[in-house]
Amino acid sequence: MIDFNIPPYTGKELAYIQQAVSSGKICGDGAFTKKCSEWMEKRYDAKKVLLTTSCTHALEMAAHLAAIQPGDEVILPSYTFVSTADAFVLRGAKLVFVDIHPETMNLDERILEEAITEKTKAIVPVHYAGVACDMDQIMEIARKHHLFVIEDAAQGIESFYKGKALGTIGDFGCYSFHETKNYSMGEGGALLIQDREYIEKAEVLREKGTNRSRFFRGEIDKYTWVDFGSSYLPSELNAAYLWAQLESTQQIFDDRMTTWNFYHESLKDLEEKGQIVRPYIPPYASHNAHMYYIKTKDVDERTRLICFLKERGIHCVFHYIPLHSSEAGKKFGYFYGEDRYTTRESERLLRLPMYYGMKESDRQYVVEEIHKFYSENR
Repeated sequence: MIDFNIPPYTGKELAYIQQAVSSGKICGDGAFTKKCSEWMEKRYDAKKVLLTTSCTHALEMAAHLAAIQPGDEVILPSYTFVSTADAFVLRGAKLVFVDIHPETMNLDERILEEAITEKTKAIVPVHYAGVACDMDQIMEIARKHHLFVIEDAAQGIESFYKGKALGTIGDFGCYSFHETKNYSMGEGGALLIQDREYIEKAEVLREKGTNRSRFFRGEIDKYTWVDFGSSYLPSELNAAYLWAQLESTQQIFDDRMTTWNFYHESLKDLEEKGQIVRPYIPPYASHNAHMYYIKTKDVDERTRLICFLKERGIHCVFHYIPLHSSEAGKKFGYFYGEDRYTTRESERLLRLPMYYGMKESDRQYVVEEIHKFYSENR
């Protein structure tokens, strides 16, 4: 059986976890948490990076920091994970879903301005598959209308837009370190902040509403409750696992890119025959090989291909069901304009097995069986 995903493991994780245990500090904001945060701040030129318990919680923190209030509207794509929406629904916002580019599955910035009203407070671009949205256009529109931009870069660490790290272009950025991501801590995430005005507010929010972070830096002699907050700190054990991954960033990146490039080149002939569509990478984007997907003719063909591959021991999956078609999506928001591409393209998309350490023989087998399916179903 070829699994769809295997969580990354480099070999140093257990040793670092043991170091964390031996240090006597396994709660949040210990040595490994600081190493991870400082590494990302330096590598991605971020003013502040705070590790969180999930990308979901990073998004929730961003919604708090942007002061989203009941009645505010937030614009986002419908083709995304529920966390992108939940973070703002929890603050009482109305969701305004917009259509996507069929080429990238990203929010279509060309129709963005039409969806803005006097109630709009934020735009939430989602960098699908680690491929950047057109951030220049999005930021220009946001500045014109005085809106926050909160980047859902859950899949976007080590991806760039015109040389700028995803997650560092908007007001806030959010990474995921879930076990399905390129770099993992099991469950975890990070909030990236570019405006120093929000750093202390974020620290208070993350530390249960206290100024504990300032206390540990020696800036005050005791800490106290100063505002509302919650506990968004991951365990040092999680951070220790992540540090082993970040130390091997290039190794993991290169390995995944080898698989991505192999798929892309090996399936080129099927696209040239008009049987599938391969991913498109815009010239402004530098991606991280987070996933490789193909698009079939329609949902029926996709279903048949999934079954065909499953019978041959290959686990492939489709991805999001558009949020606006769900019960909660209808309750908490609406789709602006015409759904030209979101539903249609989501029903065609099929994700292939992709993970660090995938064997050459396994990816070769995946490609051979896809070719076999299309040779038998012409």
